[in-house]
Amino acid sequence: MAKPVTLDPGPGTRSAKAAPTPALPSVESCVFLDVDGTLIDFAATPGEARVDSELCDLLCATMLKLGGAFSLISGRPIADLDRLFHSQILPVAGMHGLERRDAQGVLHNSLGSPDALASVRLKLQQLVAASRGLVLEDKHFAIAVHFRSVPQSEQIVRILVADIVGSLGPEFELLEGDKVIEIKPSSHNKATAIEAFMQEAPFSGRKPIFVGDDHTDRDGFAAVERHGGIAIAVGDRVEAHWRLLDPAAVRAWLASFVSADGDSS
Repeated sequence: MAKPVTLDPGPGTRSAKAAPTPALPSVESCVFLDVDGTLIDFAATPGEARVDSELCDLLCATMLKLGGAFSLISGRPIADLDRLFHSQILPVAGMHGLERRDAQGVLHNSLGSPDALASVRLKLQQLVAASRGLVLEDKHFAIAVHFRSVPQSEQIVRILVADIVGSLGPEFELLEGDKVIEIKPSSHNKATAIEAFMQEAPFSGRKPIFVGDDHTDRDGFAAVERHGGIAIAVGDRVEAHWRLLDPAAVRAWLASFVSADGDSS
């Protein structure tokens, strides 16, 4: 049996020496995972991210052991997630919950009209064209500007995007991630996605676990905690009661669960 992975408590919680090591997920748990920065390392641009077959096999094995109570919860569109994970039809929530595919493969979306961001799109295209190294991620119903390659541009990006969001009204909000800032509809987030899954089989009635790595995941942490579940942060960008060091540690944690005998609780 694989050696269980030790999780460190997040900043602001008990020290690593004093905190107990949480058990691996139970077969009666349900698991929600962020993708970029959690399951896979960040790439220079979203389009350059890659997932190998070993990780795809691990996710399938995890989902099988959980009886299907497993989902990816990401800021990426579902079409992008399917491409990234080699077209595996996993339960997923894309674009921070604006679209969702349930465990039966049924698609649910609250996408609205892409025309609502037409003027925003033009302004951000002009910004990116004038600033070498910025990357525009146009999701049609949400738009993000990545400054990973040019961290010195962070302030000007934040000022411009905050000004744009302020002119849009309450239907849209600004969402900050790791080296990225995004404009998205305010109606949905990772918490609304998790809540929707928790109303459906095979998630309903299980103890939820959500693993995420930055500020975009805090709503998801709060959602699982409302259901008596567990929030696990990856890295040091956001606080949670428990912590894994990096995506490699997340994958090792899942592998330990898959290889464990019987109920790991």
